[in-house]
Amino acid sequence: MFNLFDRGGKAGIETQTLMTEVQYAVIDLELTGLEEKKDSIVSIGAVHMRGGVIDLGNTFYRLVSPRTELKASSVVIHGITPSDVAEEPSIDLVISEFLDFCGSAVLVGHFVDIDLGFLNRELRRIRGKKLANSAIDTMSIYEWLRKRNKSGSCPATLFSGYRLYDIVKCFGIPVNGAHNALMDAFTTAQLLQRFFPLLKEAGAKDISDLLTIGIPFKGGDRFGLLGEFGNF
Repeated sequence: MFNLFDRGGKAGIETQTLMTEVQYAVIDLELTGLEEKKDSIVSIGAVHMRGGVIDLGNTFYRLVSPRTELKASSVVIHGITPSDVAEEPSIDLVISEFLDFCGSAVLVGHFVDIDLGFLNRELRRIRGKKLANSAIDTMSIYEWLRKRNKSGSCPATLFSGYRLYDIVKCFGIPVNGAHNALMDAFTTAQLLQRFFPLLKEAGAKDISDLLTIGIPFKGGDRFGLLGEFGNF
């Protein structure tokens, strides 16, 4: 059994609640680039989960008119062009809808610290505060499982690194086409779904366990393997 610390029931979560009974909002952003001070949000996707059950009828997807210029290098990744977002609302309007969608759910993402950084920058600008939600990183969970030889069908070290699409292929999760924030959120949700039985086998049980195991990597790229603009 591993040593865990109590994260204090942030956002109204009882820390002894089984991790399979918690409400999650799995999120993904598409960006003009990865530099938080120079780049901005182009789209937001999210899907709700209760434990390991993905609620396909409860999703969120919005295009955003970015506050900074779209670059050719980012358009190649996510396929969103300036004309696609020219008439879309600003993040000032979209972020309120996104917060309403997430509610008090635990936020989940792959290298989620990058997404949180952009969201919190906008929230501080618009409302003078940060997200109150707890958050977990599927990369952190994968690395924790890998070190305990509980990473399912994935090898001990991945040839291409720790990016989302490298890992999900090992678990038989299909990857289709270019980046889309909602599809990437759904892909990440499927990965978390695969992790639950492995976590249970390794001794994790309640949400305090998962919040400790899945604590986001600061900067989102501890291994230097993230790659440009996210998950490929």
